[in-house]
Amino acid sequence: MSQVELMAHLMRRAGFGATREQLDACVARGYEATVEELLHPGHERRMGDDLIRRFHPEFCSMMGPQGNGGNWLYRMATSTTPLREKVALFWHGIFATGYPKVIHGKALSDQIRMFRRRGLGDFRTLLVELSKDPAMIIWLDNQDNHKGSINENYGRELLELFSMGVGNYTERDIKECARAFTGWTIHNREYMELRSQRDSDWPYGRISWRFRYDPEDHDDGEKEFLGERGRFNGEDVVDIICRQEATARFISRHMYHFFVADEPSVPQWPYTPPADPQAIDVLSRAYFDSGYDIRAMLRVLFNSDFFRSRACWYAKAKSPVELVAGVLRLTGELDRPKRELEERFFQTMFMGQWLNNPPSVEGWRQGTEWIDTGTLVERVNFAAQQIGDGRMPGVRDMIDRVVSAGGDALSPQGLVEACLDAMGALDVSDATRDALVDFAAAAPGPAGDARQRVGGVLRMVASTHEFQRL
Repeated sequence: MSQVELMAHLMRRAGFGATREQLDACVARGYEATVEELLHPGHERRMGDDLIRRFHPEFCSMMGPQGNGGNWLYRMATSTTPLREKVALFWHGIFATGYPKVIHGKALSDQIRMFRRRGLGDFRTLLVELSKDPAMIIWLDNQDNHKGSINENYGRELLELFSMGVGNYTERDIKECARAFTGWTIHNREYMELRSQRDSDWPYGRISWRFRYDPEDHDDGEKEFLGERGRFNGEDVVDIICRQEATARFISRHMYHFFVADEPSVPQWPYTPPADPQAIDVLSRAYFDSGYDIRAMLRVLFNSDFFRSRACWYAKAKSPVELVAGVLRLTGELDRPKRELEERFFQTMFMGQWLNNPPSVEGWRQGTEWIDTGTLVERVNFAAQQIGDGRMPGVRDMIDRVVSAGGDALSPQGLVEACLDAMGALDVSDATRDALVDFAAAAPGPAGDARQRVGGVLRMVASTHEFQRL
């Protein structure tokens, strides 16, 4: 395998793809150095939020259901720290939280910011932060979890979908977990201050939700949880969860599913073994050896043979968000938030993925379940239309690169290879390559119009099976 093709694979999985020029820069640094740079993103070079608000007014309050997701899509498409955004998307798919119940985009956006801060750190800290997150508290009703009158929703999902998986705990463990999280609720600081003045809670209102621990509402009695006894609170419960072998394997399988190859949906995991049990063992060891550190697990994953192997290249269907963000990074359409951003966000919804509004607490069913007859048409039309728009700066750069390599003088085979290379060292099957060569030979465009000829082939490449996959 060539180094540039391997680097393209890494950047598709650890980010949202890369331009050919960016891949050259990564190759010059080397694979392991690029992995470390992704894992230690540092300061993101980006337009400040104060300026973004001028172009994207909904970003100010995010009262509605679209502004937060649209802003996040913009971050994915323009970020200089792509793994940070990809990991936030990873956790959003596991800790699925949605607008219809939370009913405030700002709280959901705050949760995504928390995933950016904590998503590459240790799993224990992430679970504690999640348990204190106002959007999650509302989403799973922990504000209604009281001493003497528990609500099991958060305790159940923490064990079933967020950490261990079915078959590794009992109904009693769920109840004891819920008891440990009594008193973990929210309040609104500004509202509490204004209430004594008989004033309105606006303009702050729900925007200022904060975590609040109410010791008077916490059940401080002795509990028995996963075989251990004590007067546990929420953090104690998280400590016990993180020590479990089931937790290491559950998170490892999620990581393999998201970054390496599709697994069955989570409800099937108790009955279906992993596709690569040895890989899950490797990642589980990294989990314990590093003190539950997600960054360390990803370092092992990205440098592993099972990730680097050609066998897993193009083996995963891109989610709608991954597809749209990747295309936007290639075309360079969004140098700043624009009116078109809203349209691009709606296009991800038409393809089946509404950010911050998953279909259930299980998140999205991924893999080939992204694809059906309706969404496939949306995906292909979107990619072909965007990559075929020669007005986009990134598309112009790709056409320039191919034209400078020979352009109109290239044979159909040479033109196809040059276009695949310009679109990020894309590799395709022999059948796909033959179809592209036939197209290039049959539709050369007006005599002497090399740019139009190249643009047509680029558009056709964007329609291929491989372009729709990671």
